[in-house]
Amino acid sequence: MKKTRRTNWDRFYAAQIRDPEFRAGVEEELQALRVGAELAKLRQRRGLSQTQLAAKAGMSGPNVSRIETSPGQNLTLQTLGRLARALGRDVTISFPRRPAPQPGGKRGTRRSF
Repeated sequence: MKKTRRTNWDRFYAAQIRDPEFRAGVEEELQALRVGAELAKLRQRRGLSQTQLAAKAGMSGPNVSRIETSPGQNLTLQTLGRLARALGRDVTISFPRRPAPQPGGKRGTRRSF
């Protein structure tokens, strides 16, 4: 397997992701994207277009599109419930245990993207 050279971006990201606060922010964003991806996957399995799902859920097609691509922006539980019901599903919320913080992790430093 050919090894690729690390770019400046790769080195920057590797350094940033070691920061627990930065890592938590990345994980939070990924969780939001997973919700949208799961909705899109369920919609496609049911053979529905975004417009059809929107009609079943009583909302606009562009709103469904926005939720599927960036659900972290003002997605309420009520809206999520409407979409789930339109897809013949229930919403389940869980609070999994977080991994213990790594010893020696930096605290109190905040880095921006």
